[in-house]
Amino acid sequence: MPWFHLLAYFGGGLFLANAIPHLVSGTMGRPFQSPFAKPPGEGLSSSTVNVLWGGANLVLAYVLICRVGLFDLRDAGEAAALGGGMLLISLFSARHFGRFHGGNHPDPS
Repeated sequence: MPWFHLLAYFGGGLFLANAIPHLVSGTMGRPFQSPFAKPPGEGLSSSTVNVLWGGANLVLAYVLICRVGLFDLRDAGEAAALGGGMLLISLFSARHFGRFHGGNHPDPS
């Protein structure tokens, strides 16, 4: 398999995992950070903007995962590339957004 297929699946994992908080916040009617807020990634965007941004992330994930090569979830390398992208953006989001939502509390000891 060409290396760029694995890169596409990794990127698809990034977009797939990034869609989740935007779609969930938006469908719950809650504002959430987005690239369109001021300042970008820190200010809050409306629930509608977040639903649209989450949907755009799903479309990009679909293109990268389903339209590049023949993605097979049973292939360990392809699944690892997808999962690696999902894990990376999830860890980044936990650290970045945790400071706004109380997820990065200092150790009490």
